[in-house]
Amino acid sequence: MTSQTTVDTADKAPEQPGGSPAPVAAKGLRGHPWLTLFAVAIGVMMVALDGTIVAIANPVIKSDLGATWQQIQWITNGYFLALAVTLITAGKLGDRFGHRQTFLIGVTGFAAASAAIGFSDSVTLVVTFRVLQGLFGALLMPAALGLLRATFPAEKLNMAIGIWGMVIGASTAGGPILGGVLVEHVSWQSVFFINVPVGVIALLLGLVILRDHRAENAPKSFDILGIALLSAAMFCLVWALIKAPEWGWGDGKTWGFIGVSVLCFALFAFWETKVAEPLIPLKLFRSVPLAAGTVLMVLMAIAFMGGLFFVTFYLQNVHGMSPVDSGLHLLPLTGMMIVGSPLAGALITKAGPRIPLAGGMIFTALAMYGMSTLETDTGSLTMSIWFALLGLGLAPVMVGATEVIVGNAPLELSGVAGGLQQAAMQIGGSLGTAVLGAIMASKVDSDLGSNWTEAGLPPLKPEQLDQAAEAVQSGTAPVPPGTPEGIAAKITDVAHDTFMSGMGLASLTAAGVAAFAVLVALLTKRGANAEAGQGAAHI
Repeated sequence: MTSQTTVDTADKAPEQPGGSPAPVAAKGLRGHPWLTLFAVAIGVMMVALDGTIVAIANPVIKSDLGATWQQIQWITNGYFLALAVTLITAGKLGDRFGHRQTFLIGVTGFAAASAAIGFSDSVTLVVTFRVLQGLFGALLMPAALGLLRATFPAEKLNMAIGIWGMVIGASTAGGPILGGVLVEHVSWQSVFFINVPVGVIALLLGLVILRDHRAENAPKSFDILGIALLSAAMFCLVWALIKAPEWGWGDGKTWGFIGVSVLCFALFAFWETKVAEPLIPLKLFRSVPLAAGTVLMVLMAIAFMGGLFFVTFYLQNVHGMSPVDSGLHLLPLTGMMIVGSPLAGALITKAGPRIPLAGGMIFTALAMYGMSTLETDTGSLTMSIWFALLGLGLAPVMVGATEVIVGNAPLELSGVAGGLQQAAMQIGGSLGTAVLGAIMASKVDSDLGSNWTEAGLPPLKPEQLDQAAEAVQSGTAPVPPGTPEGIAAKITDVAHDTFMSGMGLASLTAAGVAAFAVLVALLTKRGANAEAGQGAAHI
């Protein structure tokens, strides 16, 4: 019989029909499933919020600290790179030492790094502590999923993951709104200082509520070479995606890093078949549903993060909205994710994940197609319809793909599965931003010159046209100071029309990715452990 060791009790976990341990009945606060969900949700909210809230503060940080544009980019890229590279390894740490411990360390370190950023007086320190934020965030996220997987019985797990997904979705989409309010009315430092009280609350709740669940056959050693190879592969891949817009997709450096990444992934896969306790047992991917869930998470993130990247520029630079107003216009997206995620969890519990996942990707494809039809003067109502449909599509995918990945992995690998889920989402987001960004840039480069000429504007030299194209890719009109009002209006019209053609093509591409993901969703099914546990005790 499999046992679960806890911090404060030696209760044995009865074995479910599928052979995985059933959750230990909660005695008081410690180990209570819904309180566990509340505790981990507070910590997860911090990490998800920081993924988008900082973008609003970047212009003010640049001005206040006298940073270059490349340095400001690293405030985001350093955080993302550290998070993406270490997620799976961090999940393994949770499987080895306990998810409660890694969660608490992650929460504490994340809050401390946030405070350090607030007190920093140079962009170098800000970037350094952002990297630390990413490392501690990587500890926190898989641990949260591991705790939910170990605490909730199978028939309640989808609902719990639904609420977990709701917190991530709402925090991600709500980041620009909160960031805009804090930067506008307090300071850029407040964007980071806000994590301190949130982290303290999460730490106190974790100390009181979380129970340390460990499977008896949890890993006892570390696959050091496997960690090194996987980290190198992830680093080279993400680095190539980050730098591709600057280097160009045809540049040798871009493909050099991608080639090294592929080589490291191949060596990692070979090594994992030889080591006694591999970092990621490759037999996990013999599960078609788990592999399909991982691919689905990547495709969803490509369509969502890549498509949404241009929407913020559209709202702020084409429609001229403030950061707060643009965030408010995304409330239909946030609202549908908040409402839809727990409902999706309940539906997936009853009907299984396949149909809700396929339906979610159909809605996502339709929403991205709708966003490709947006124009410079599209009204708020029309935008809201497409944003709401996108939120309605993302909710079941966020919940269902997570359940498929985590539910099809054995309990002793729940941390690795959680890290795999988060890594897939991070890589998909980076891939979407890079690839759709390249499509946008190519469309702008091909259309701007002819649009400029057709508008009767003065001809530009090649270097001037390149500079103008770079501005237009973000929806900004390249109007030189002192330009007459009539000419400035023409330049603005050309810039916005060209931007919209690029955004339209990028959104259509995202719609195509989402449509392909419908087929992948049909390969998923409920986790074998969850199926076995349908008769488990109710909470």
